[in-house]
Amino acid sequence: MAPKALVTGGSRGIGKAIALALADAGFDVAVAARTLRASDPTSEHSQTVHKVDTRPLPGSVEETCALIEERGQKSLAIRMDLTDLDSVVAGCDQLLAAWGGVDLVVNNGRHIGPGLMDSILDTPIEQYPLFVMAHGVAPIRIAQKLLPPMLAKGEGTFVTISSGAGYEFYPEGSKPGLGYRIGKASGHTLVGSIQAEHRDQGIKAFNVNPGFVLTERNSLDVDEFGFDSSTAGPPAAIGAAVAWLATAPEAAAMQRQNIDAQPLALERNLYPDWRSKA
Repeated sequence: MAPKALVTGGSRGIGKAIALALADAGFDVAVAARTLRASDPTSEHSQTVHKVDTRPLPGSVEETCALIEERGQKSLAIRMDLTDLDSVVAGCDQLLAAWGGVDLVVNNGRHIGPGLMDSILDTPIEQYPLFVMAHGVAPIRIAQKLLPPMLAKGEGTFVTISSGAGYEFYPEGSKPGLGYRIGKASGHTLVGSIQAEHRDQGIKAFNVNPGFVLTERNSLDVDEFGFDSSTAGPPAAIGAAVAWLATAPEAAAMQRQNIDAQPLALERNLYPDWRSKA
């Protein structure tokens, strides 16, 4: 029987790449995100309070699931809004009813909205809880629902797609973005707690920093927010790194550290070198 995984934020970008890499590694994958179908209306996804952005974004849960099925693995399409705990619980209940549990949880989904890249003073205070909910509280609720079946069989893995923004000082000259930072910081702590409480019960947990990745969403704002696309890694490299962490026995030794996915993919030859040779 194939191992099973849940990937949140799997309609596009890093989450989609992780879901497909896991399918290539032999996992059946449950894909969760707000955009279930390509026909769904595009939610507001501006990173700043200074404009509204509802430009269409490519990708949907069902499209990712179709690609998983093309790889010969089973998929499960779940509509999940990480800022709504009722939606999170409903999605987990759907998964439990269908599969009984999973072997791997990848907390990749996040909240993109006004305040993400704004200054402290410009961001309305009511925006901050949305980032903490999506990055921090929702993954805890997912763990509360999906950790017990893992404990019952004595094994399981959690991966949080983290960010250096959640635990490092910004370099001088960097753009603001406390909404992003506070969200990633809140999500960063779950892995350490899982390790502290359950590492002797067969549960592994990893924090993975993807670095800057030129996803469909990031490519829209490269110029506005000063992102350097020349240093960006491809989503598929992050997918390869997560698949390796989920399957390689030697990966267990990399717990209790902040794992940089792009160097890992290069050092382990998990993905072809994408860097410019110029």
